[in-house]
Amino acid sequence: MKNSQINIRDPFVLCENGRYYMYGTRASGFGIKTAGFDVYTGTDLEEWSEPREIFDSAKYGMNKGSNWAPEVHKYNGAYYMFATFLKPDGLRGTYILRSDSPEGPFEPHSEGAVIPEGWECIDGTFYVENGEPYIVFCHEHTQIIDGTICYMRLSDDLRRAQGEPVTLFSASSPHYVSSPLSDSHYVTDGPFMYRTKTGELLMLWSTFINGNYAECLVRFEGGSIKNSFRHLDPMTNDDGGHGMLFEADGRLYLTFHRPNTSGSEHPVFIPVEDCGDTVKLK
Repeated sequence: MKNSQINIRDPFVLCENGRYYMYGTRASGFGIKTAGFDVYTGTDLEEWSEPREIFDSAKYGMNKGSNWAPEVHKYNGAYYMFATFLKPDGLRGTYILRSDSPEGPFEPHSEGAVIPEGWECIDGTFYVENGEPYIVFCHEHTQIIDGTICYMRLSDDLRRAQGEPVTLFSASSPHYVSSPLSDSHYVTDGPFMYRTKTGELLMLWSTFINGNYAECLVRFEGGSIKNSFRHLDPMTNDDGGHGMLFEADGRLYLTFHRPNTSGSEHPVFIPVEDCGDTVKLK
């Protein structure tokens, strides 16, 4: 399959042993039911295998709403999927799944959602600082109107959240952000952490700028998520977003879905330059 034939949102690529493993939200039925996750495998970022199911959410009673934004991270010799599901309380939250292979199958690992109780949250990503695991996630605008990005310590075995959540910023805080909705909700989507070649800590995240889905960028002082930060210029605002960075064959790539239109979303791959203090599209 070519990228133009793949209809997914929120693409995430894991590169290992010369192969690419691409995961994403099934775009068909997005916002209603997506019933699990697939993996596409390839060697050139252009041609991919047919999708193969790696998590059947119906098998575990987790298909009763959102199945969104799967990310697969290798940690302590295993593969952990962070993904958004509908919780028993009717709110969304990030759960952690586990497998011994990037090709699955994945099984539930965490003890429920690894977010604060009573919060509606999406798009949890994995981040390790000084050997300590964290989840970075979005507190949804659907609950608090002005969405935020937060982080929270995880237990070392990734089974539960521990400690208190820390709010980094609200969606409306950068001067360039606009509300895409008539009721003035401000959206935070898709955080992803990246450490540059000089040790700077960056975070990608998505929102809306003048009605277009956009890929934005934050830099933390001193290379720590616990320090102050600065909003940098957006990477792109051409209706593509929810992206991540990965290295392949000595090159750095940004992938995200574009356009942000239901039924038309496809994975896009763009070469990126690591400038040390920031990253920019080539």
